[in-house]
Amino acid sequence: MTAPTIILICLVALYPVLRTFYLSFTNARLSSARAVSFVGISNYTDLLTDRTFLQATYNTAIFTIISVAFETVLGLIVALTIHSNFKGRGLVRTAMLIPWAIPTVVSARMWAWMYNDVFGVINDLLVTRLGVLDHKLAWVADPVLTLPSLIAIDVWKTTPFMALLLLAGLQVIPDDIYEAADIDGASKWQQFWTMTLPMLRPALVVALIFRTLDAFRVFDLPFVVKGTAPESITLSILARQTMIDLARLGQGAALAVVIFIFLMIIVAVYVRLVRVEVE
Repeated sequence: MTAPTIILICLVALYPVLRTFYLSFTNARLSSARAVSFVGISNYTDLLTDRTFLQATYNTAIFTIISVAFETVLGLIVALTIHSNFKGRGLVRTAMLIPWAIPTVVSARMWAWMYNDVFGVINDLLVTRLGVLDHKLAWVADPVLTLPSLIAIDVWKTTPFMALLLLAGLQVIPDDIYEAADIDGASKWQQFWTMTLPMLRPALVVALIFRTLDAFRVFDLPFVVKGTAPESITLSILARQTMIDLARLGQGAALAVVIFIFLMIIVAVYVRLVRVEVE
């Protein structure tokens, strides 16, 4: 009964993965009549001395760590706020999903215009109206500010997704335990640390895994805003550039395998640290 599903999974998922692993050990190129030959692990060893790969790895790691950290904290705050009873809660729940619902390409282009150092609304707000800055900044043109600016866009867009996942976890926690805690005299802060957070752990782990995997393989946001600029290039952008622009299919496949290995390590670390039991 499960054979059709297993066959479908093998065709859709397993075969491409195995094919990518195979190509990563060859010198295959796109649109080339040259015979494909086995090159061993040279594609992988070349990455260790490639400055662009090291820069892409650094950018990807910094983007992932900072953005996921901010999104988790802000998402938890939003989820706790939305979970409480107040007038207009339904409207707020709907409104908070707007950033997440906007396609990434649209939001990235919108923020690129907002960041513009000549007519962007960010500089107009911080310099002209609030006086926080004394001069306009080139947010995405300055290599120092590029990565923080991209992280800010991602946090704005994806925090609602984290809040939605955590809100689902909060809603399955029974209310009677809080009533008992109130009777016992536990403060709201004590209830959060000793009751809410431990019982929210499964939902939190799922949210962290989803967001970390998504952030680590980010492509569209930095590519739309900065293209293949070295200060914002990520591993996914580098893999696409290597395979498509440079037509080096074997080296691009090696990059894809490296991304795959990194993602497996991330999931294993999350499961290990949070001690999630798989039944």
